[in-house]
Order: sequence, then structure tokens, then C-alpha cells
Amino acid sequence: MRESRRDKDRLSHILSAIRVIEEGLTKYHKEELLNNPLMYYGLVKQIEIIGEAANMLTQEFRDSHTEVEWRPIVNMRHVLVHDYIHISKEMLWDTLIHDIPEFKPWIAIRSKKNCSRISL
Repeated sequence: MRESRRDKDRLSHILSAIRVIEEGLTKYHKEELLNNPLMYYGLVKQIEIIGEAANMLTQEFRDSHTEVEWRPIVNMRHVLVHDYIHISKEMLWDTLIHDIPEFKPWIAIRSKKNCSRISL
């Protein structure tokens, strides 16, 4: 059983991964990030971390925050890890520039609070 007190740690892991992604996006151009295997797979790894941390959040936390679509976040991680041969660079890029920035403010607020008592 997952402990709710660890939810804050998981949210912190998500926020750290988002910050690494943002740093890469500010320092490098799209072509550099997507065509350099080390940079590309570094970004993939950060999205994997986000998905794994989301998966490790308690069910109670996820159930109390239905405004976030947790299943697609976790599923993205599964695709990146288990079905990596089908990763599309454009799908990855879309996640990086649309989904991650949209998700960040929500995570940033909650990673600083006691997650078991958060409400919107």
C-alpha cells in the first residue's frame, strides 16, 4: 500500500523532471533536442519519471484530484518504456511544449503543500 505522506515526494519528483525539461527547451533548439540521441532520450527519461511518479501517487490522492487525467500520464510512461520503438518525435515534442507547461502550475502548487489535505 502506498503512503499518502509520500505523495508530496512524488509531486516533487514530477516538478524536478519538468524543470529539467524546461532547461533543455530553453538551451537547445527543437532539432538539437530531437536529433541528438543523448538529448532526445534524456527528455524521454524525464517524461518516464513524470509517469512513474504519477503512477506511484496514492489512489486516494489521484481520486481526490480528478481534474488531472492521470491515466494518460501513466500510459505515456508505459509507451516510452515498453513500446519505445513506436515513439514519434512529434508526439514527444507535442508533450514537451503543450502538456508539460500546462501541467506544471498545478504540480508546482501542490508539491509545496501537504498533499493529503489539498483541495481545489
